[in-house]
Amino acid sequence: MSIATKKILVVDDEPDLEPLVLQRMRRQIRSGEYEFVFASDGVEALEMLMADSEIDMVVSDINMPRMDGLTLLQQIQDVSPDIRAIIISAYGDMENIRTAMNRGAFDFVTKPLDFQDLRITIQRTLQHLDEWRDALSSRDKLVALQNELDVANNIQQSVLPASFPESDHFEIFASMQPARNVGGDFYDIQILRDGKIGLAIADVSDKGMPAALFMMSSRMLLKGAGQRFEHPGDALTEVNNLLDAENEASMFVTLFYAIYNPATCEFHYANGGHNEPIIVHPNGDVTVIQPTGGTALGIIPGIEYLEEMVKLEPGDTVILYTDGITEAFNEAGELFGLDRLCEVFRNKQAQSAEETSKMVFDAVNAFAGDEPQSDDQACLVFRRA
Repeated sequence: MSIATKKILVVDDEPDLEPLVLQRMRRQIRSGEYEFVFASDGVEALEMLMADSEIDMVVSDINMPRMDGLTLLQQIQDVSPDIRAIIISAYGDMENIRTAMNRGAFDFVTKPLDFQDLRITIQRTLQHLDEWRDALSSRDKLVALQNELDVANNIQQSVLPASFPESDHFEIFASMQPARNVGGDFYDIQILRDGKIGLAIADVSDKGMPAALFMMSSRMLLKGAGQRFEHPGDALTEVNNLLDAENEASMFVTLFYAIYNPATCEFHYANGGHNEPIIVHPNGDVTVIQPTGGTALGIIPGIEYLEEMVKLEPGDTVILYTDGITEAFNEAGELFGLDRLCEVFRNKQAQSAEETSKMVFDAVNAFAGDEPQSDDQACLVFRRA
């Protein structure tokens, strides 16, 4: 079954970018997955958008002559609200990133361009666009509440990474088992400077569309803060202040964020009211990560989030999870709990990050039996090789 080619408009005044994109994306172009067209500024881009209704997505720089990327974002909504846009931002430029988000940008990448990150971001954005279009095409067939839940679920799924960074030094795998009453669980992986990896798992308060939208905002702010700050505690402090400033709905998010340095094998982390991850050691021991004492984000501004560090030994596996795992019920009304989660791996070493994740979900599903799932269940596994 053939897949329709997605047309992507790249807007940048640097002449070297066009041949670089065509060279680095040649595999996707040859396979018919993507078609790229180019504009040198916002004015030219607008003219192309008005003339070509088949453009699905815009990748735009911010600083350009005649019309910059932020102005272009405003104009895109008038031309076609169905188009998704990501921006190319200077490293750590949080002010412009926030402005772009408020003007409808779905995501961003930073300069100098990391083409692996760009490919993942484009894939995720287009997946979101497909899910959104599917939801719109079926909205007339659904009752209003069900339609909202479906759209919320599609939004939730589209922001979750579909592929994970690969390395000889570590493995990453993540998965989510959504509940019928859509919540706001999410996980994310970032490629940071100097080969470091950012890992996040979070749970937004509330359900349905409000949770999905707040989840997207939280994720994008964290991505920006992760690019700007080298320490997880500083990143959470920044995100908390930004969420509180724009949080009219009084929602909040619990969030665990870590940065792993492959050069030192140090796992630095900060916690905003989330479940503490566990570490499964090769000898069969299971330990809970030391708490940092942080509260959920978006409630109280000005909080300084503390940071801890643990050095991972070869074969150590860190399991990040949401409370849908430990708070799963069985038919007797019992909670799965942290002790049962630890017991899954007591003297039972998994051979990969993906197998570890499967063991978690298999154990929770076997425990719950026929009891309906009441909350999203997400799990992110990081394993040092």
